[in-house]
Amino acid sequence: MRTRVRGWRWRRNLLRRRSDVVEAWTALAVAVLLILAAPLAGAMAGLWAHDEAKAIATVERAERHRVRAEVVGGTSDQPSSAAGAREHAYRTTVRWTEPGKGTWTAQARVPAGTRQGDRVDVWFDSRGRDVSAPPGDVAIWQHAVTIGVFTTGAAAGVVLLGHGVVRRVSLRHRMTEWEREWARTGPDWTRGKA
Repeated sequence: MRTRVRGWRWRRNLLRRRSDVVEAWTALAVAVLLILAAPLAGAMAGLWAHDEAKAIATVERAERHRVRAEVVGGTSDQPSSAAGAREHAYRTTVRWTEPGKGTWTAQARVPAGTRQGDRVDVWFDSRGRDVSAPPGDVAIWQHAVTIGVFTTGAAAGVVLLGHGVVRRVSLRHRMTEWEREWARTGPDWTRGKA
């Protein structure tokens, strides 16, 4: 039957080696880093990512404008390859009227299932090119949470990898210490039996 003595690495005894003490302190440091530092790093990275994404979204909202346009061209059966992040978008001709500026017509991407005569929201940049809508608050928070979670995981992985390296080195030192002790005491144990 095996008995475990808790905290033996912390107490003074004849069997405790220096490598045992190093391993005990390392385990304590790893626990603190995993409980406090990794989540804190993730939270800070998430907040930084949120601020950056919000600033980018603000710039995009200032550079882009939305118009409510009527689809005047037919929609294609094939999705546009330039759709990028907007899946299932089709290129077609849209027309809208701006008060005091007249009627405008342009090529723009519209959602799948849009038919001629439907009204859709289309975003344009300052040069008149159709662009995707700026990210909303939900997309910004999703980005921030994703960055925070991955940063927490990466920090925990680095801590655990470092702990594995320290344990391996500690084990090697422990074996060296035991070899040295056995070389010193071994002849006393085997002398009478030879």
